[in-house]
Amino acid sequence: MAPRTISSLLGRTAAWLKDRGSTTSRLDAELLLAEVLGLSRVDLYVKFDQPLNPPEVDRYRELVRRRGQGEPVAYILGRAYFHNLSLRVDRHVLIPRPETEHAVEAVLDFLIEGQWPRPPAVLDLGTGSGAIAIAIAAGYPDAEIVAADASPEALELAAENSRIAGLAARIRLMRSDMFDSLDPMETFDAIVCNPPYISAEEWDRLPRDVRDFEPREALYGGPDGLHYYRQLAGQAPQFLRPRGALVLEIGATQAGAVCELLDATGRFGAVGVTQDYSGLDRVIEARRK
Repeated sequence: MAPRTISSLLGRTAAWLKDRGSTTSRLDAELLLAEVLGLSRVDLYVKFDQPLNPPEVDRYRELVRRRGQGEPVAYILGRAYFHNLSLRVDRHVLIPRPETEHAVEAVLDFLIEGQWPRPPAVLDLGTGSGAIAIAIAAGYPDAEIVAADASPEALELAAENSRIAGLAARIRLMRSDMFDSLDPMETFDAIVCNPPYISAEEWDRLPRDVRDFEPREALYGGPDGLHYYRQLAGQAPQFLRPRGALVLEIGATQAGAVCELLDATGRFGAVGVTQDYSGLDRVIEARRK
């Protein structure tokens, strides 16, 4: 029997994963094999004729089996990449998406453009892995950041990611279900949130690797997907300083509804919508009057 080489395994694995519904089958095959061999993806092609020994093949087969059952690659590897950061992730937290970087950029632009007599304070609600909070802390060194989440397991991951990034001293983590446990007297210059926004109608149409593996509580936003936006519109003004920014990630069809919720409060002035890399509405920024 001919030895299994990097090239032959990648080809067979990519085809096998594609048959099982992966839309990124070649990338999945490369990432998993690179993990097993301790190589970069580029190295795989430099060493494409390199044979694998039986333990390496067995390890690779196990990771590929998990991917074939729908488990996301980020959970299999235990890490994801976001805004030039490598973050630990597991099934207690949502896998950070590139689209969420637009929310980070909106907050950073707001901070950079401002005139701050004191370090600006930022609240990240539903921090999960800490992706948004850590990216903002890295991008604006003077910011003081509070990162809140209802899940103790998520907070443990966020704490670890903050330490790995060398930013733990600048990020205060706290357990809170949205605004529930916040000091009612504490206010912020910016509040950022990527809330659960999948509606009941959309839930069954989610890809299997999202619906069956990522935490439902980080995805499902109630029957119409707007449950948390109502809460944010109603409560965020209490915690925002005058002219403070509320930055929200939204679903691609939700801009009109979320803008209406914010306008109805009478507490916000200008409201802007930013599109993502695919040209879809993705971030709303509103300024408190």
